[in-house]
Amino acid sequence: MLKIENLHAEIDGKEILKGLSLEVNAGEIHAIMGPNGAGKSTLAYVLGGRPGYEVTQGTVTFNGKDLLDMEPHERAALGMFLGFQYPVEIPGVSNVQFLREALNSQRKARGEEPLSGGEFLKLAKEKAGLLKLDMEMLKRNVNVGFSGGEKKRNEMVQMGILDPAFAVLDETDSGLDIDALKVVGEGINAIMRKSDKAVLLITHYQRLLDYVEPDFVHILSAGKIVKTGGADLAKQLEAEGYDEVMAA
Repeated sequence: MLKIENLHAEIDGKEILKGLSLEVNAGEIHAIMGPNGAGKSTLAYVLGGRPGYEVTQGTVTFNGKDLLDMEPHERAALGMFLGFQYPVEIPGVSNVQFLREALNSQRKARGEEPLSGGEFLKLAKEKAGLLKLDMEMLKRNVNVGFSGGEKKRNEMVQMGILDPAFAVLDETDSGLDIDALKVVGEGINAIMRKSDKAVLLITHYQRLLDYVEPDFVHILSAGKIVKTGGADLAKQLEAEGYDEVMAA
């Protein structure tokens, strides 16, 4: 589904990714872990097409298409979703309005008919219930006045509504308490753990992986993947730390 080969990327002239290669197949969940400054968020932003991040070498293909040659909205229409570490607030725009426009825009790009207001509200109610988010929250402005946990749950509702083929989730566990972590983890499983979908889960800690068990765990350090293992690798990192595990 996603194939990254020898990816080099920089921001403001500083090289962050230095020859990263990774392949993610449909039906798989991959976790990326690594120390601060390793390039985890840079990888997420490059895949999402965030301006300011320049790819200087390497290739990224998504379902056989050149991802790097696409605009962010084209990547989204193709089935890619980027979950942010810090979801932004959009004053003056309701969640319902924002999500219906986003979904119907993607449906139009794929040659599909738009959902009616009633059809969309039924879908939104279903996905909000999955993440235990009150429908009243969806009537409010996007993330305005939301707690950190509410923002993350709201973002997972967005993911459920858009129903992507591939999700890049950048530190989705950041700012979540124990209860919210469980709800978000179960939501990710319900939405994305399917044979035709895949997830790249970027995290600092093992705790989210108790709920979303990865097929592969990769350690990203100094812009490259330096070690790959199964779910036990995350537990080893939690117990021993990066220096000791990478030195082994």
